[in-house]
Amino acid sequence: MQLTLNGEPNPRQREFFLSRARHTAYGGARGGGKSWAMRRKLVLLAANYDGLNILLLRRTLPELRENHILPLLKELYGFADYNATEHVFDFPNGSRIKLGYCDSLADVYQYQGQEYAVIGMEEATHFTEEQQQFLATCNRTAVPGFSPRMYYTCNPGNVGHAWVKRLFIDRQFREDEDPDDYAFIPARVWDNKVLLTADPGYVKQLMALPEELRRAHLDGDWDVHAGQYFREFSRQRHVVAPYAIPDYYRRFRSMDWGYNDPCCVLWHAVDPEGRVVTYRELYVRETRPDEVARMVKDMTGDEQIAYTVASPDLWQNRGAMLAAKGGFEGETLAELFMKSGLGMIPADSSRVAGWQRVRDYLAPQADGEPRWKCFSDCANLIRTLPALQYDERNREDAADGEDHAPEALRYGLMSRPHAAKAKDERSMRAFDPLGMRPQRRDGYMSI
Repeated sequence: MQLTLNGEPNPRQREFFLSRARHTAYGGARGGGKSWAMRRKLVLLAANYDGLNILLLRRTLPELRENHILPLLKELYGFADYNATEHVFDFPNGSRIKLGYCDSLADVYQYQGQEYAVIGMEEATHFTEEQQQFLATCNRTAVPGFSPRMYYTCNPGNVGHAWVKRLFIDRQFREDEDPDDYAFIPARVWDNKVLLTADPGYVKQLMALPEELRRAHLDGDWDVHAGQYFREFSRQRHVVAPYAIPDYYRRFRSMDWGYNDPCCVLWHAVDPEGRVVTYRELYVRETRPDEVARMVKDMTGDEQIAYTVASPDLWQNRGAMLAAKGGFEGETLAELFMKSGLGMIPADSSRVAGWQRVRDYLAPQADGEPRWKCFSDCANLIRTLPALQYDERNREDAADGEDHAPEALRYGLMSRPHAAKAKDERSMRAFDPLGMRPQRRDGYMSI
């Protein structure tokens, strides 16, 4: 008996079928035909390679039954035998597809020691990064001529949003991750002609969603997700291609210090209307203050920087810890930076007020444009700002996480006058058209 596709794939699904990358993710928006594509991909692999052991996972058993077990029972009737006890389809050539679920975080350990040439993770953002990493250790095979691989379908949001976005959207890889191993194929409802023909009203349902959900489910926007702290952020509105900043724009820097955690330094410029563009970033780990100072000075070159604000903990006495990092007993980190030629002032570290200031700058003004934008090469700021989550204990604050670049942005924007004060400040500069005269505010330099 010959196995057929039982339907023609659309161009995006065909691209998914042809991918042989070690890790291939398919999805983005809802309605893109992801579940069908995953089933057909794994069935075709099982039918065309002898002896493949394949694992297909959903987070819960009801999802597994409705999305895959019932459809596969119809599609494989008379071709593959189904073992209802083990949830396994056995193919005539010795290949098998096991269907599993991971309702709890520890459920992945039931696969410990097992070997799967192919692993498919349906709705991958419903899995944690730890679950994905553990499953990857089971992705191996001894079948000649076949390279192990994992396939993922996904939508923005949920517990696994950050790791899926890091690997497949932002392509921010760690030292042990090879960029060539990762491929992402975007899918939108517009690609799924079968759905559009069968249910033309589905698009209208997606378009009627609130803006944040519409951006995620219709547009496949990975910068908006459930629990997101800054839903105002949009790459389309806030990220711009680098351009030549006029010399008369005021420039300043902000820094969130870290040694084992990342140290982030941001460069900002202010236009005559008080709008800020972040145009450069430094993001390093395990780097001494003198090395950071040298990097900052080298990257700044001959630019005129009005001031640098930094996290207030730099002025705390670190004692012996400083000595271990190349400092001297009793010196503060701020003193070490200043000795290296990088002067700075303590930032206003008010968290809730600071995050609200960031939110104000993200919001559109009367002309529809926000008060803050950043260059597209500020990769870590663009990656981590929209990834911030609400603090479950205090919805006014952001939860702890990889927040070093957002913290540096918060420090920088808190050094600027409030919108109303900025308007007064601009009027006071009528006879200072280049904006070079510094103003003092609460003991801080506000330039």
